[in-house]
Amino acid sequence: MHDARFDKLAKLLVEYSIRLKRNETVLIEAFDIPDEMTIALVRAARKAGGVPFAQTYHVRVNRALSLDASDRQLNLTASHELARMKKMDAYIAVRGSNNVTELSDVPPETMKLIARKMRSVQDQRVKKTKWVVLRWPTPSMAQLAGMSTEAFEDFYFEVCTLDYRKLLPGMKALHRLMEKTDRVEIKGRGTDLRFSKKGIPAVICGGDRNIPDGEVFSCPVRDSVEGHVTFNAPSIYQGIAFDGIRLEFKNGKIVDATSNETKKLNKILDSDPGAHYIGEFSLGFNPRLLHPMRDILFDEKIAGSFHFTPGQAYEEADNGNRSQVHWDMVSIQRPEYGGGEIYFDGKLIRKNGMFLPKQLRSLNWH
Repeated sequence: MHDARFDKLAKLLVEYSIRLKRNETVLIEAFDIPDEMTIALVRAARKAGGVPFAQTYHVRVNRALSLDASDRQLNLTASHELARMKKMDAYIAVRGSNNVTELSDVPPETMKLIARKMRSVQDQRVKKTKWVVLRWPTPSMAQLAGMSTEAFEDFYFEVCTLDYRKLLPGMKALHRLMEKTDRVEIKGRGTDLRFSKKGIPAVICGGDRNIPDGEVFSCPVRDSVEGHVTFNAPSIYQGIAFDGIRLEFKNGKIVDATSNETKKLNKILDSDPGAHYIGEFSLGFNPRLLHPMRDILFDEKIAGSFHFTPGQAYEEADNGNRSQVHWDMVSIQRPEYGGGEIYFDGKLIRKNGMFLPKQLRSLNWH
């Protein structure tokens, strides 16, 4: 089956996301996706004058390779994959999954070992290539979203082929505003939160690293978070479904945490000292993403949402917090989700999910 939507998505990824130039090499990694999509990417890369390389994977085969992965096997794999990555100017990964829990019976120690051994390949890709990564719509994702397979596919392509160029002026204005803001206040149902983000950079996510995209993120000063916050979007973390998470803060630290799974929530937050502090604060505004579907790559970009993240901070917007946890928790502030306000230095910036300053209004969903 050839689908015009594949070509449209491939064109966006090659021409906009990685901006592939003549004679540049690009590695396309395809995990359990239709060959037609991989072919569409190869063609789009050729059309841009680039030199495409493609590698297809099946997660079930990866599981078999991972189950008893030896040091020697992983060292060899890492060295030849690193040699290949060093020859690449760009990288596209499209990840499908027929079973989101396919790797659940690979022992955690083995998963950690693989991650450690493959770290050099990942660092080369992230730091030295122009890269973009996205999911592929599958029945298992449709099921999580509570949608039919066909309706979910339609939704996916609509969200993923958004023209991000249109959001750029608004994103740049929000970026400037966030960078010069010191005090942030968030109010809403079950939420009264205050923190400083003085001197911490903001980062635009506009379709060039992850698709779908549509957020500008920063980070609170580590010890400045005070008050409490309730998250109304459901969350899945380490395979556990959490609803109605409420966190309470003193001097930046989570001093109380409850949800439908309070015990499991606290167990994750007790992973290490850094998991009790916040490593990211972000505003989401993808106009085609309105409701949660229990997939964080989508949910953190919901129009009129913010997310607040216990755990590891990103190097580009760093408050120094370090943790093995990075858990994006999402709250939607559009009226049908209970509304709410966000203030920057005492000025009302967003009310009920809608940006008020003129230069930010192009980011509103309608």
